[in-house]
Amino acid sequence: MRAMLQGDGQGEPAREGLTPKCAEPGKDAQPSRLEPFHASLILFLGKAWDAVADPAVGFLVSRSPRRRWGKLIPWAVFSTPFGVFFYTMLWFVPSDSLSVSLKFFWYLVMYCLFQTCMSCYHVPYSSLTMFLGGSQMDRDSATAYRMGVEMLSTLVGSGVQGQIVGSHHASMRKRCDVANGTLADNSSLLPDVLENTRTAYVVASLVLGSLYFLSCLVLFLGVKEQPGRYTPLGKTRLPFFASLRAVLSHSSYNRLLGGFLLASLAFQLAQGIFAFFCTHAAGLPGSFQHLVLIMLVVACLSIPFWQWFLVRFGKKMAVFIGLSLIIPSLIVITVVTHNFLVYVFMVALAGSSLAVLYLLPWSMLPDSVDDFKLQNPTCLNLEAFFYSFYVFFNKLAGGLSLGISTMSLHFAGYRATDCTHNPQVILTLQILMAPVPIALLLSSMAVFYSYPIDEKRRKQIRVEMEVTGHQGQTERPESEAS
Repeated sequence: MRAMLQGDGQGEPAREGLTPKCAEPGKDAQPSRLEPFHASLILFLGKAWDAVADPAVGFLVSRSPRRRWGKLIPWAVFSTPFGVFFYTMLWFVPSDSLSVSLKFFWYLVMYCLFQTCMSCYHVPYSSLTMFLGGSQMDRDSATAYRMGVEMLSTLVGSGVQGQIVGSHHASMRKRCDVANGTLADNSSLLPDVLENTRTAYVVASLVLGSLYFLSCLVLFLGVKEQPGRYTPLGKTRLPFFASLRAVLSHSSYNRLLGGFLLASLAFQLAQGIFAFFCTHAAGLPGSFQHLVLIMLVVACLSIPFWQWFLVRFGKKMAVFIGLSLIIPSLIVITVVTHNFLVYVFMVALAGSSLAVLYLLPWSMLPDSVDDFKLQNPTCLNLEAFFYSFYVFFNKLAGGLSLGISTMSLHFAGYRATDCTHNPQVILTLQILMAPVPIALLLSSMAVFYSYPIDEKRRKQIRVEMEVTGHQGQTERPESEAS
Protein backbone atom coordinates (compact mmCIF):
# COMPACT_ATOMS: atom_id res chain seq x y z
CA MET A 1 0.00 0.00 0.00
CA ARG A 2 2.74 2.43 0.90
CA ALA A 3 4.27 1.95 -2.51
CA MET A 4 1.05 3.20 -4.16
CA LEU A 5 1.89 6.68 -2.94
CA GLN A 6 5.46 6.71 -4.19
CA GLY A 7 5.83 8.95 -7.15
CA ASP A 8 9.24 7.47 -7.99
CA GLY A 9 8.73 4.11 -6.32
CA GLN A 10 10.35 4.80 -2.91
CA GLY A 11 8.11 6.92 -0.87
CA GLU A 12 8.99 10.51 -1.75
CA PRO A 13 7.88 12.90 -4.51
CA ALA A 14 10.49 12.78 -7.24
CA ARG A 15 12.72 15.84 -7.34
CA GLU A 16 12.17 16.28 -11.08
CA GLY A 17 8.45 16.60 -10.39
CA LEU A 18 8.78 18.70 -7.25
CA THR A 19 10.53 21.62 -8.95
CA PRO A 20 7.83 22.47 -11.52
CA LYS A 21 5.13 21.98 -8.91
CA CYS A 22 6.65 24.53 -6.59
CA ALA A 23 7.48 27.00 -9.34
CA GLU A 24 5.22 29.99 -9.83
CA PRO A 25 4.52 31.08 -13.41
CA GLY A 26 5.67 34.47 -14.48
CA LYS A 27 7.88 36.16 -17.00
CA ASP A 28 10.13 38.00 -14.59
CA ALA A 29 12.10 36.94 -11.58
CA GLN A 30 9.74 35.16 -9.22
CA PRO A 31 10.57 35.81 -5.55
CA SER A 32 7.73 33.51 -4.37
CA ARG A 33 9.07 30.43 -6.18
CA LEU A 34 10.46 27.67 -3.97
CA GLU A 35 13.96 26.59 -4.98
CA PRO A 36 15.42 23.04 -4.83
CA PHE A 37 17.23 24.07 -1.65
CA HIS A 38 13.84 24.65 0.03
CA ALA A 39 12.69 21.20 -1.10
CA SER A 40 15.80 19.55 0.36
CA LEU A 41 15.32 21.45 3.63
CA ILE A 42 11.70 20.28 3.82
CA LEU A 43 12.88 16.72 3.32
CA PHE A 44 15.49 16.93 6.05
CA LEU A 45 13.14 18.56 8.55
CA GLY A 46 10.42 16.08 7.64
CA LYS A 47 12.77 13.18 8.28
CA ALA A 48 13.73 14.69 11.63
CA TRP A 49 10.02 14.64 12.48
CA ASP A 50 9.81 11.09 11.16
CA ALA A 51 12.63 10.10 13.50
CA VAL A 52 10.15 10.71 16.31
CA ALA A 53 6.95 9.59 14.56
CA ASP A 54 7.93 6.07 13.46
CA PRO A 55 9.27 4.76 16.79
CA ALA A 56 6.47 6.54 18.67
CA VAL A 57 3.83 4.92 16.47
CA GLY A 58 5.57 1.57 16.81
CA PHE A 59 5.48 1.83 20.59
CA LEU A 60 1.84 2.95 20.62
CA VAL A 61 0.89 0.00 18.42
CA SER A 62 2.79 -2.32 20.77
CA ARG A 63 0.84 -0.89 23.70
CA SER A 64 -2.51 -1.23 21.95
CA PRO A 65 -4.97 -3.89 23.13
CA ARG A 66 -6.48 -6.44 20.79
CA ARG A 67 -10.03 -5.43 19.92
CA ARG A 68 -12.82 -6.81 17.77
CA TRP A 69 -11.07 -5.97 14.49
CA GLY A 70 -7.63 -6.86 15.81
CA LYS A 71 -4.69 -4.97 17.21
CA LEU A 72 -2.94 -3.74 14.05
CA ILE A 73 -5.57 -3.36 11.34
CA PRO A 74 -7.58 -0.57 13.08
CA TRP A 75 -4.47 1.64 12.98
CA ALA A 76 -4.21 1.25 9.20
CA VAL A 77 -7.95 1.76 8.60
CA PHE A 78 -8.39 4.92 10.65
CA SER A 79 -5.21 6.59 9.31
CA THR A 80 -6.12 6.08 5.63
CA PRO A 81 -8.49 9.07 5.07
CA PHE A 82 -6.03 11.47 6.66
CA GLY A 83 -3.14 10.01 4.66
CA VAL A 84 -5.00 10.56 1.39
CA PHE A 85 -5.88 14.15 2.30
CA PHE A 86 -2.37 15.19 3.30
CA TYR A 87 -0.84 13.45 0.28
CA THR A 88 -3.09 15.48 -2.03
CA MET A 89 -2.15 18.65 -0.18
CA LEU A 90 1.52 17.91 -0.87
CA TRP A 91 0.84 18.55 -4.56
CA PHE A 92 -1.55 21.45 -4.13
CA VAL A 93 0.04 24.88 -4.67
CA PRO A 94 -1.30 27.64 -2.37
CA SER A 95 -2.15 31.11 -3.61
CA ASP A 96 0.45 32.73 -5.85
CA SER A 97 0.43 35.76 -3.57
CA LEU A 98 1.89 33.85 -0.63
CA SER A 99 5.49 34.54 0.28
CA VAL A 100 8.25 31.96 0.06
CA SER A 101 8.30 31.55 3.84
CA LEU A 102 4.57 30.80 4.03
CA LYS A 103 4.76 28.32 1.16
CA PHE A 104 7.73 26.66 2.81
CA PHE A 105 5.75 26.36 6.05
CA TRP A 106 2.74 24.96 4.15
CA TYR A 107 4.71 22.15 2.50
CA LEU A 108 6.66 21.37 5.64
CA VAL A 109 3.49 20.95 7.71
CA MET A 110 1.73 18.89 5.02
CA TYR A 111 4.81 16.71 4.60
CA CYS A 112 5.15 16.04 8.34
CA LEU A 113 1.44 15.22 8.71
CA PHE A 114 1.58 12.91 5.70
CA GLN A 115 4.61 11.11 7.13
CA THR A 116 2.79 10.63 10.43
CA CYS A 117 -0.22 9.10 8.68
CA MET A 118 2.03 6.82 6.67
CA SER A 119 3.70 5.68 9.89
CA CYS A 120 0.28 4.87 11.36
CA TYR A 121 -0.46 2.79 8.26
CA HIS A 122 2.81 1.15 7.33
CA VAL A 123 4.14 0.16 10.76
CA PRO A 124 1.16 -2.06 11.66
CA TYR A 125 0.76 -3.18 8.04
CA SER A 126 4.32 -4.45 7.76
CA SER A 127 4.14 -5.98 11.26
CA LEU A 128 1.26 -8.21 10.13
CA THR A 129 3.86 -10.60 8.68
CA MET A 130 4.49 -11.85 12.22
CA PHE A 131 0.79 -12.55 12.83
CA LEU A 132 -0.30 -14.60 9.82
CA GLY A 133 0.45 -17.97 11.42
CA GLY A 134 2.53 -20.86 10.09
CA SER A 135 6.19 -21.85 10.17
CA GLN A 136 9.31 -19.93 9.13
CA MET A 137 8.85 -21.17 5.57
CA ASP A 138 5.21 -20.07 5.54
CA ARG A 139 6.22 -16.67 6.85
CA ASP A 140 8.92 -16.30 4.20
CA SER A 141 6.39 -17.24 1.54
CA ALA A 142 3.93 -14.66 2.88
CA THR A 143 6.68 -12.05 2.81
CA ALA A 144 7.41 -12.90 -0.83
CA TYR A 145 3.73 -12.52 -1.73
CA ARG A 146 3.50 -9.25 0.17
CA MET A 147 6.57 -7.75 -1.47
CA GLY A 148 5.47 -9.00 -4.88
CA VAL A 149 2.15 -7.23 -4.51
CA GLU A 150 3.93 -4.15 -3.15
CA MET A 151 6.13 -4.15 -6.25
CA LEU A 152 2.98 -4.44 -8.37
CA SER A 153 1.46 -1.48 -6.52
CA THR A 154 4.69 0.46 -7.09
CA LEU A 155 4.38 -0.39 -10.77
CA VAL A 156 0.78 0.81 -10.87
CA GLY A 157 1.54 3.97 -8.87
CA SER A 158 4.60 4.88 -10.91
CA GLY A 159 2.80 4.07 -14.14
CA VAL A 160 -0.18 6.23 -13.27
CA GLN A 161 1.87 9.20 -12.12
CA GLY A 162 4.47 8.78 -14.86
CA GLN A 163 1.90 8.70 -17.64
CA ILE A 164 -0.02 11.67 -16.24
CA VAL A 165 2.96 13.98 -15.67
CA GLY A 166 5.58 12.55 -18.07
CA SER A 167 4.16 14.25 -21.16
CA HIS A 168 4.39 17.63 -19.44
CA HIS A 169 8.09 17.14 -18.67
CA ALA A 170 8.67 16.17 -22.30
CA SER A 171 6.72 19.24 -23.46
CA MET A 172 8.84 21.47 -21.24
CA ARG A 173 12.01 20.01 -22.73
CA LYS A 174 10.77 20.42 -26.30
CA ARG A 175 9.95 24.06 -25.73
CA CYS A 176 13.40 24.57 -24.30
CA ASP A 177 14.82 23.01 -27.45
CA VAL A 178 12.76 25.37 -29.59
CA ALA A 179 14.38 28.24 -27.73
CA ASN A 180 17.80 26.71 -28.49
CA GLY A 181 18.49 26.53 -24.78
CA THR A 182 18.88 30.30 -24.36
CA LEU A 183 18.07 31.75 -20.97
CA ALA A 184 16.58 34.85 -22.53
CA ASP A 185 13.69 32.86 -23.97
CA ASN A 186 13.02 30.59 -20.99
CA SER A 187 10.71 32.89 -19.08
CA SER A 188 8.46 33.48 -22.10
CA LEU A 189 8.06 29.80 -22.87
CA LEU A 190 7.71 28.00 -19.55
CA PRO A 191 4.85 29.57 -17.49
CA ASP A 192 1.94 27.75 -19.16
CA VAL A 193 3.88 24.46 -19.20
CA LEU A 194 4.66 24.77 -15.49
CA GLU A 195 1.00 25.50 -14.73
CA ASN A 196 -0.12 22.40 -16.66
CA THR A 197 2.51 20.28 -14.94
CA ARG A 198 1.34 21.52 -11.56
CA THR A 199 -2.25 20.56 -12.36
CA ALA A 200 -1.13 17.15 -13.60
CA TYR A 201 0.52 16.36 -10.27
CA VAL A 202 -2.68 17.22 -8.38
CA VAL A 203 -4.70 14.95 -10.68
CA ALA A 204 -2.18 12.15 -10.18
CA SER A 205 -2.40 12.53 -6.40
CA LEU A 206 -6.19 12.18 -6.51
CA VAL A 207 -5.96 9.02 -8.62
CA LEU A 208 -3.38 7.49 -6.30
CA GLY A 209 -5.47 8.47 -3.28
CA SER A 210 -8.37 6.45 -4.73
CA LEU A 211 -6.07 3.44 -5.06
CA TYR A 212 -4.99 4.03 -1.46
CA PHE A 213 -8.61 3.68 -0.29
CA LEU A 214 -9.09 0.54 -2.40
CA SER A 215 -5.97 -1.11 -0.98
CA CYS A 216 -7.00 -0.34 2.58
CA LEU A 217 -10.43 -1.87 1.91
CA VAL A 218 -8.80 -5.08 0.63
CA LEU A 219 -6.63 -5.19 3.76
CA PHE A 220 -9.60 -4.69 6.08
CA LEU A 221 -11.82 -7.29 4.42
CA GLY A 222 -9.21 -9.87 3.48
CA VAL A 223 -6.69 -10.11 6.34
CA LYS A 224 -7.29 -11.48 9.82
CA GLU A 225 -4.70 -11.34 12.58
CA GLN A 226 -3.77 -14.74 13.99
CA PRO A 227 -2.00 -14.83 17.38
CA GLY A 228 0.44 -17.72 17.60
CA ARG A 229 2.54 -19.57 20.11
CA TYR A 230 5.26 -16.94 20.00
CA THR A 231 3.13 -13.93 18.97
CA PRO A 232 0.29 -13.52 21.50
CA LEU A 233 -0.79 -10.11 20.16
CA GLY A 234 -0.99 -8.61 23.63
CA LYS A 235 0.16 -5.32 25.12
CA THR A 236 3.83 -4.89 25.87
CA ARG A 237 4.50 -4.22 29.54
CA LEU A 238 7.79 -2.39 29.01
CA PRO A 239 7.92 1.43 29.07
CA PHE A 240 9.13 3.30 25.99
CA PHE A 241 12.81 3.77 26.83
CA ALA A 242 13.15 0.24 28.17
CA SER A 243 11.67 -1.08 24.90
CA LEU A 244 13.97 1.19 22.91
CA ARG A 245 17.03 0.02 24.80
CA ALA A 246 16.07 -3.64 24.42
CA VAL A 247 15.47 -3.42 20.68
CA LEU A 248 18.49 -1.31 19.75
CA SER A 249 20.86 -3.37 21.87
CA HIS A 250 20.19 -6.49 19.82
CA SER A 251 23.30 -7.09 17.71
CA SER A 252 21.81 -8.92 14.72
CA TYR A 253 19.02 -6.35 14.41
CA ASN A 254 21.51 -3.46 14.44
CA ARG A 255 23.54 -4.99 11.62
CA LEU A 256 20.43 -5.71 9.61
CA LEU A 257 19.32 -2.09 10.02
CA GLY A 258 22.73 -0.79 8.94
CA GLY A 259 22.90 -2.94 5.83
CA PHE A 260 19.32 -2.12 4.90
CA LEU A 261 19.88 1.64 5.29
CA LEU A 262 22.99 1.68 3.09
CA ALA A 263 21.44 -0.48 0.36
CA SER A 264 18.17 1.47 0.38
CA LEU A 265 20.05 4.77 0.23
CA ALA A 266 22.02 3.55 -2.79
CA PHE A 267 18.93 2.47 -4.71
CA GLN A 268 16.83 5.48 -3.82
CA LEU A 269 19.63 7.90 -4.71
CA ALA A 270 19.89 6.37 -8.18
CA GLN A 271 16.11 6.21 -8.58
CA GLY A 272 15.55 9.76 -7.37
CA ILE A 273 18.06 11.21 -9.84
CA PHE A 274 17.14 8.95 -12.75
CA ALA A 275 14.43 11.11 -14.35
CA PHE A 276 16.61 14.21 -14.21
CA PHE A 277 19.62 12.22 -15.46
CA CYS A 278 17.69 10.89 -18.47
CA THR A 279 16.45 14.36 -19.37
CA HIS A 280 19.63 16.38 -19.01
CA ALA A 281 22.60 13.98 -19.16
CA ALA A 282 21.56 10.89 -21.11
CA GLY A 283 19.76 12.66 -23.93
CA LEU A 284 16.49 10.74 -23.41
CA PRO A 285 13.90 13.37 -22.43
CA GLY A 286 10.40 12.02 -22.08
CA SER A 287 11.62 8.40 -21.93
CA PHE A 288 12.29 8.03 -18.23
CA GLN A 289 8.73 6.99 -17.34
CA HIS A 290 8.93 4.10 -19.83
CA LEU A 291 12.28 3.00 -18.44
CA VAL A 292 10.94 3.13 -14.88
CA LEU A 293 7.98 0.98 -15.91
CA ILE A 294 10.32 -1.59 -17.48
CA MET A 295 12.42 -1.70 -14.33
CA LEU A 296 9.41 -2.20 -12.08
CA VAL A 297 7.88 -4.89 -14.32
CA VAL A 298 11.15 -6.85 -14.22
CA ALA A 299 11.39 -6.35 -10.45
CA CYS A 300 7.85 -7.63 -9.95
CA LEU A 301 8.48 -10.68 -12.14
CA SER A 302 11.80 -11.39 -10.39
CA ILE A 303 10.29 -11.80 -6.91
CA PRO A 304 9.39 -15.52 -7.39
CA PHE A 305 12.89 -16.30 -8.68
CA TRP A 306 14.61 -14.67 -5.71
CA GLN A 307 12.21 -16.42 -3.34
CA TRP A 308 13.27 -19.74 -4.87
CA PHE A 309 16.91 -18.68 -4.75
CA LEU A 310 16.86 -17.78 -1.04
CA VAL A 311 15.20 -21.11 -0.20
CA ARG A 312 17.78 -23.01 -2.26
CA PHE A 313 20.97 -21.10 -1.42
CA GLY A 314 20.16 -19.01 1.66
CA LYS A 315 19.23 -15.40 2.29
CA LYS A 316 22.73 -13.99 2.72
CA MET A 317 23.91 -15.46 -0.58
CA ALA A 318 20.84 -14.02 -2.32
CA VAL A 319 21.62 -10.59 -0.88
CA PHE A 320 25.23 -10.59 -2.11
CA ILE A 321 24.44 -11.77 -5.65
CA GLY A 322 21.26 -9.73 -6.04
CA LEU A 323 22.70 -6.41 -4.89
CA SER A 324 25.76 -6.90 -7.10
CA LEU A 325 23.66 -7.02 -10.29
CA ILE A 326 22.94 -3.30 -10.29
CA ILE A 327 26.60 -2.24 -10.21
CA PRO A 328 27.40 -2.89 -13.92
CA SER A 329 24.01 -1.43 -14.80
CA LEU A 330 24.82 1.87 -13.10
CA ILE A 331 28.23 2.05 -14.77
CA VAL A 332 26.82 1.53 -18.27
CA ILE A 333 23.96 3.99 -17.72
CA THR A 334 26.46 6.65 -16.67
CA VAL A 335 28.79 6.11 -19.63
CA VAL A 336 26.33 5.53 -22.50
CA THR A 337 24.06 8.30 -23.81
CA HIS A 338 21.34 8.61 -26.49
CA ASN A 339 20.78 4.85 -26.70
CA PHE A 340 17.34 3.79 -25.52
CA LEU A 341 17.83 0.07 -26.21
CA VAL A 342 20.94 -0.11 -24.03
CA TYR A 343 19.07 1.65 -21.25
CA VAL A 344 16.20 -0.84 -21.55
CA PHE A 345 18.57 -3.75 -20.97
CA MET A 346 20.35 -2.01 -18.09
CA VAL A 347 17.19 -0.97 -16.25
CA ALA A 348 15.90 -4.55 -16.62
CA LEU A 349 19.07 -5.76 -14.88
CA ALA A 350 18.62 -3.08 -12.23
CA GLY A 351 14.99 -4.16 -11.78
CA SER A 352 16.07 -7.69 -10.89
CA SER A 353 18.42 -6.23 -8.30
CA LEU A 354 15.66 -3.95 -6.99
CA ALA A 355 13.53 -7.04 -6.30
CA VAL A 356 16.25 -8.25 -3.91
CA LEU A 357 16.11 -4.98 -1.97
CA TYR A 358 12.34 -5.29 -1.66
CA LEU A 359 12.34 -8.95 -0.66
CA LEU A 360 15.45 -10.00 1.24
CA PRO A 361 15.81 -7.42 4.06
CA TRP A 362 12.11 -7.79 4.92
CA SER A 363 12.45 -11.57 4.79
CA MET A 364 15.46 -11.45 7.14
CA LEU A 365 13.77 -9.21 9.72
CA PRO A 366 11.43 -11.88 11.24
CA ASP A 367 14.46 -14.12 11.87
CA SER A 368 16.11 -11.32 13.84
CA VAL A 369 12.90 -10.80 15.85
CA ASP A 370 12.77 -14.52 16.68
CA ASP A 371 16.40 -14.40 17.77
CA PHE A 372 15.56 -11.47 20.05
CA LYS A 373 12.67 -13.40 21.63
CA LEU A 374 14.95 -16.31 22.47
CA GLN A 375 17.51 -14.04 24.09
CA ASN A 376 14.87 -11.91 25.86
CA PRO A 377 11.98 -14.24 26.77
CA THR A 378 10.32 -11.63 29.02
CA CYS A 379 10.14 -8.95 26.28
CA LEU A 380 6.97 -9.88 24.43
CA ASN A 381 4.80 -8.04 21.88
CA LEU A 382 7.51 -5.71 20.55
CA GLU A 383 7.12 -6.74 16.91
CA ALA A 384 5.63 -3.39 15.87
CA PHE A 385 8.53 -1.61 17.57
CA PHE A 386 11.02 -3.65 15.52
CA TYR A 387 9.19 -2.95 12.29
CA SER A 388 8.81 0.76 13.07
CA PHE A 389 12.57 1.29 12.92
CA TYR A 390 12.73 -0.64 9.66
CA VAL A 391 10.03 1.62 8.21
CA PHE A 392 11.83 4.67 9.53
CA PHE A 393 15.19 3.67 8.05
CA ASN A 394 13.56 3.04 4.67
CA LYS A 395 11.97 6.49 4.68
CA LEU A 396 15.14 8.03 6.07
CA ALA A 397 17.04 6.63 3.08
CA GLY A 398 14.49 8.24 0.77
CA GLY A 399 14.80 11.62 2.46
CA LEU A 400 18.59 11.49 2.57
CA SER A 401 18.83 10.48 -1.08
CA LEU A 402 16.67 13.35 -2.30
CA GLY A 403 18.30 15.76 0.12
CA ILE A 404 21.77 14.77 -1.07
CA SER A 405 20.83 15.05 -4.76
CA THR A 406 19.02 18.41 -4.52
CA MET A 407 21.67 20.03 -2.33
CA SER A 408 24.49 18.69 -4.52
CA LEU A 409 22.83 20.09 -7.63
CA HIS A 410 22.14 23.38 -5.86
CA PHE A 411 25.81 23.86 -5.05
CA ALA A 412 26.74 22.75 -8.58
CA GLY A 413 24.78 25.70 -9.96
CA TYR A 414 21.52 24.04 -10.98
CA ARG A 415 18.65 26.42 -11.77
CA ALA A 416 15.10 25.15 -12.26
CA THR A 417 14.38 27.52 -15.17
CA ASP A 418 17.45 26.58 -17.21
CA CYS A 419 16.95 24.55 -20.38
CA THR A 420 20.62 23.61 -20.54
CA HIS A 421 22.98 23.16 -17.62
CA ASN A 422 26.65 23.84 -17.03
CA PRO A 423 29.24 21.02 -17.02
CA GLN A 424 29.38 21.01 -13.21
CA VAL A 425 25.68 20.02 -13.05
CA ILE A 426 26.17 17.20 -15.58
CA LEU A 427 29.24 15.93 -13.71
CA THR A 428 27.29 16.00 -10.44
CA LEU A 429 24.54 13.95 -12.05
CA GLN A 430 27.05 11.35 -13.23
CA ILE A 431 28.66 11.10 -9.79
CA LEU A 432 25.29 10.74 -8.07
CA MET A 433 24.17 8.13 -10.61
CA ALA A 434 27.02 5.63 -10.27
CA PRO A 435 30.05 6.19 -7.97
CA VAL A 436 28.10 7.17 -4.86
CA PRO A 437 25.45 4.37 -5.08
CA ILE A 438 28.13 1.77 -5.86
CA ALA A 439 30.17 2.80 -2.81
CA LEU A 440 27.04 2.57 -0.65
CA LEU A 441 26.17 -0.87 -2.04
CA LEU A 442 29.63 -2.25 -1.34
CA SER A 443 29.41 -0.89 2.21
CA SER A 444 25.99 -2.50 2.71
CA MET A 445 27.26 -5.88 1.52
CA ALA A 446 30.13 -5.63 4.01
CA VAL A 447 27.60 -5.05 6.79
CA PHE A 448 25.40 -7.94 5.62
CA TYR A 449 28.48 -10.18 5.60
CA SER A 450 28.79 -9.62 9.37
CA TYR A 451 25.09 -10.40 9.93
CA PRO A 452 25.18 -13.45 12.23
CA ILE A 453 21.94 -15.23 11.28
CA ASP A 454 22.67 -17.62 8.41
CA GLU A 455 20.69 -20.70 7.39
CA LYS A 456 22.30 -22.82 10.10
CA ARG A 457 21.36 -20.30 12.77
CA ARG A 458 17.80 -20.07 11.40
CA LYS A 459 17.35 -23.81 11.89
CA GLN A 460 18.73 -23.53 15.41
CA ILE A 461 16.25 -20.74 16.20
CA ARG A 462 13.35 -22.87 15.01
CA VAL A 463 14.47 -25.86 17.05
CA GLU A 464 15.12 -23.79 20.19
CA MET A 465 11.70 -22.15 20.02
CA GLU A 466 10.02 -25.51 19.62
CA VAL A 467 12.00 -27.10 22.45
CA THR A 468 11.68 -24.30 24.98
CA GLY A 469 7.98 -23.71 24.25
CA HIS A 470 8.45 -19.97 24.29
CA GLN A 471 6.71 -18.19 27.18
CA GLY A 472 4.48 -16.35 24.77
CA GLN A 473 2.71 -19.52 23.66
CA THR A 474 0.29 -19.65 26.57
CA GLU A 475 0.01 -15.97 27.41
CA ARG A 476 -3.48 -14.52 26.98
CA PRO A 477 -3.67 -10.81 26.04
CA GLU A 478 -5.29 -8.66 28.67
CA SER A 479 -7.73 -7.28 26.12
CA GLU A 480 -8.76 -10.67 24.71
CA ALA A 481 -12.28 -10.21 26.03
CA SER A 482 -12.68 -6.88 24.31
